[in-house]
Amino acid sequence: MSTLANSKYAIVGAGLMGRMLAVALAQRGVKIDLFEKGNTSADQSPARIAAAMLAPLAESAITEENVVKMGIHSLPRWKQIIEQLSTPVYFQQNGTLILWHRQDSSDAERFTAHLEKNSRNNASLATPQKLDSQSLREIEPSVSDRFAQGLYLPNEGQLDNRQLLDALLSELEILGVQCHWNTVIDPKYLQARGNYDWIIDCRGLGAKEAWDANPSNPNSLRGVRGEVVRLYAPEVKLQRPTRLIHPRYPIYIAPKENHIYVVGATEIESEDLSEVSVRSAMELLSAVYTVHSGFAEARILEMATQCRPTLKDNLPEIQFSKHTNGSGLMMINGLYRHGFMISPAILDCALEILEDGKSPIASNLGLRVNPVYGVEEVGVCA
Repeated sequence: MSTLANSKYAIVGAGLMGRMLAVALAQRGVKIDLFEKGNTSADQSPARIAAAMLAPLAESAITEENVVKMGIHSLPRWKQIIEQLSTPVYFQQNGTLILWHRQDSSDAERFTAHLEKNSRNNASLATPQKLDSQSLREIEPSVSDRFAQGLYLPNEGQLDNRQLLDALLSELEILGVQCHWNTVIDPKYLQARGNYDWIIDCRGLGAKEAWDANPSNPNSLRGVRGEVVRLYAPEVKLQRPTRLIHPRYPIYIAPKENHIYVVGATEIESEDLSEVSVRSAMELLSAVYTVHSGFAEARILEMATQCRPTLKDNLPEIQFSKHTNGSGLMMINGLYRHGFMISPAILDCALEILEDGKSPIASNLGLRVNPVYGVEEVGVCA
């Protein structure tokens, strides 16, 4: 039996990380109170509109090595997590396809060289496979009439983000987690009351004030705006997540079940949550049409925006402290654009800290885990 059994925790924030932690802890016998300022739909969470691609090799071109390691760790963990849920969740591990138009060949060569170097330096990453017209026709026939070459990244995957959020919600009910929806509460207030062994802050951007209060790292948490289009396109038959290399608006297309496609690209340094701009919509839709003509007859189901919680260096972090009354506070944030790709790794590190006071997994993966000192906190749980 877990040493956490029969303890009492509060989790504030019921987005992806909050739900995953609530389920994992409840499975270990912890009594959980889950607080969320919104409703059950997670419509205020970036996880609601994400493409949920699990692509450490593709992301290695633009992110740090430790994030790539977290993604590699998380891929097999997703299978285990989903298998333990009572409700099925769409999960695919059919690789990633990279495409480009002839005029962008030089950018594609640099991108390919970067991925080849990364795969040589990390034996856990698959080797990217160059595709000529014949091999492209075999692996993704629906785009072979528009592209003469491509790049295939084996082993990468994706899942259905909304199915997962709903499945986690169902699991919370099965496990008897006490959920307090439409409830705004300060984790510091819960910690000061001393009614919980641990309070875990998973509020994302909602925790901005708490992260900025750290005198050693002020103004650290910010939002990065993303814009996503969901399409219904029965004429399109893409079999795996597909990325288009483009100097101005590279896009990703993630095919889900029932002919649904999630299309996105934008990263804007802004916390603006207003509707998708005309410019972004035109660029996304025109780019996706160049990948497959069938998108011309697609139906636009949704255009949505959200802001991903991002720390100064675009890397995730876990902070923790102890109150004089013995109640612990853990803050998890900064998953940025890699939320689904790395969240199982963050989950495993958090569970180790809560169980043993330290995390070998965090050390191996390079996840930043820091104690926080303040007027109300004493001691360190490390």
